[in-house]
Amino acid sequence: MAHLKAGHSDALAVLFDRYHRLVLSIAYKILRDLSEAEDAMQSVFLEIYRVAAQFNPAKGTTKVWLLQYAYHRSLNRRQYLRIRNFYDASEREPAEGSDEQLSPRGPLPLAPAETRELLRQGLRQISALQRRTLELAYFEGLSLREIAEKTGESLGNVRHHYYRGLSRLRSVLLDGNAKEKTEVASQGTVDVEA
Repeated sequence: MAHLKAGHSDALAVLFDRYHRLVLSIAYKILRDLSEAEDAMQSVFLEIYRVAAQFNPAKGTTKVWLLQYAYHRSLNRRQYLRIRNFYDASEREPAEGSDEQLSPRGPLPLAPAETRELLRQGLRQISALQRRTLELAYFEGLSLREIAEKTGESLGNVRHHYYRGLSRLRSVLLDGNAKEKTEVASQGTVDVEA
């Protein structure tokens, strides 16, 4: 960021190279359209280039600053598209078995059907309020504040439901993943005497 502030335009290329996948992933999760997410990613980096002088390292890291821009730009774009009924015509889930995945960590080491089953189990194990909060956040792309307004809950309660639900789902996925690996490893041993 210091180089970008000093006017070295090559610094933008370095920032882009380091963070474009992360910014694209956030934009895609919010916008649910790859071309819109790519446009949002480009606008984030152009905006960063224009306002680089405003960056203050005392207030946070470059990564956090970029993520805040990505999050807010994507939410603004989603609001714009929602007003113009973009999602009425194109809102969809990725087709089963499609390669439409932008996770920077890559896919889970489980098959899609197994992952879906683990998610179903996890969703059955969380409260109805946690499930509703997660559904509004991930399937409708609402922010926690928007969820609070829609449900009439306080922002603190919505935040609590959101993070508790995520934590529970994560533990179910990790436990299920560990069990699956153990089962595969035990099936891999062959009894020589048989």
